[in-house]
Amino acid sequence: MYPMTKAFAAALSEHPNAAVATGDVVGRVLEGLGDPDLPPDLALVFVTPAHVPEVHEIVATVNATLRPTAMLGCAAVSVVGGEREVERGPAISLWAGRTGPVTPFHLEASNSPDGLAITGWPDSVPENASALLLIPDPFSFPTDELLRRLEDDRPGMPVVGGMASAARAPGGNRLVIDDRVVTGGAVGAFLGPEVDVTTVVSQGCRPVGSPFVITRAEHNIVYELAGRPAVERLQEVAAALSDDDRELLADMVQIGRVIDESKLDFGPGDFLVRQVVGADPNSGALRIGDIVEVGSTAQFQVRDASSADQDLRRMVGGRTAEAALVFTCNGRGTHLFPEAHHDAMVVSESLGGAPVAGMFCAGELGPIGGRNFMHGFTASVVLLSKG
Repeated sequence: MYPMTKAFAAALSEHPNAAVATGDVVGRVLEGLGDPDLPPDLALVFVTPAHVPEVHEIVATVNATLRPTAMLGCAAVSVVGGEREVERGPAISLWAGRTGPVTPFHLEASNSPDGLAITGWPDSVPENASALLLIPDPFSFPTDELLRRLEDDRPGMPVVGGMASAARAPGGNRLVIDDRVVTGGAVGAFLGPEVDVTTVVSQGCRPVGSPFVITRAEHNIVYELAGRPAVERLQEVAAALSDDDRELLADMVQIGRVIDESKLDFGPGDFLVRQVVGADPNSGALRIGDIVEVGSTAQFQVRDASSADQDLRRMVGGRTAEAALVFTCNGRGTHLFPEAHHDAMVVSESLGGAPVAGMFCAGELGPIGGRNFMHGFTASVVLLSKG
């Protein structure tokens, strides 16, 4: 009898020797779960680039000793474990859960006579899945296209996770699916109804100025906001800001598109935030990183460490969960916050030290207003409890 048997466990090791680090995290996860005769349903393993040469051995050891029914993972530029974020140097983060049945898969994309083909779906996809956990390779997999298809096929089902981030060129990433290591496509798993999943997507922004209705636009070009050139509206907002906020806006102009237009007032969490990637002073148009629709509402946004801190604390504060997965942007961490370990520490402390693991991503996945999107500069947090 194991009175301390738990549903979830996680461990982090920064030992430079991959074999020692693997033994360390596996041993502590086994201890945390209790009852070695009851293997976890799902394990997740994240390794930093220093351990990429040994990733096959790491995966083999985890499978042989932890014996998870399914395993996912990847190499990432930085990893999360407990209250820590390892942004430089070797590290392995291991998470395991008795989640109930999961359905793992490895997707690949190819061109066909009928257009883009995505293959690798499991033979039987659960109809009552609580969420889809997805880790794509950004160089070889069309994640946005998959999200669009799932919006039609599985409306309302959360898609959570993040893009592998260890490489800067195609073929450099490593994805883990069960006992295999692959270099492309996307690995994932449908989580069954036995595990309760709550998602938090903290975009770390706050709106400035007033909301405007998009009155003229085409594809990702916004020509007019509330009947005036978009550039003029941006200049108008900037002129009314404090010096500090004006500087933030100048560093990275962002705009948020309201997801739920039925609301009367809009605040942080109501917008899908996208970067303004270009401006044409002659036409007064702004080019943004998203497709926009005439008639939707938009508002300019600023992001700084203080806003990002407050937003994440507001979104995870007061929530309860037995475990969490943190998929945070590789532009956060010490690139954004004055101190290390910010996102991991906020989530871990909010959940009273519950098992936490994750990675820094080249794009984060999570729902806003009931629809799934790929994000940048966000912290996408998956809160899990055994139902």
